[in-house]
Amino acid sequence: MNIFVGNLSSQTTGQQLSGLFSPFGRVRSIKIMFDAFTGRSKGFAFVEMPEESHAEHAIKILNRIRLDSQYLVVNEAGFRE
Repeated sequence: MNIFVGNLSSQTTGQQLSGLFSPFGRVRSIKIMFDAFTGRSKGFAFVEMPEESHAEHAIKILNRIRLDSQYLVVNEAGFRE
């Protein structure tokens, strides 16, 4: 399952996100999105977890927690057409 993580601080790292999500199950990948021109974080990331039940539990627990002075928005990533 692909998980959207929004409202990230520009200082948040992939290692921090891995530390948040790995207690819930295996994390396949973490992709923090960066602006191509400035190299700065766009303030969101995608976390992929192969087990849907683990991902759903992570979403339920981690949505609205505080990380780096920001309250995260965590939900299932939607599809873009």
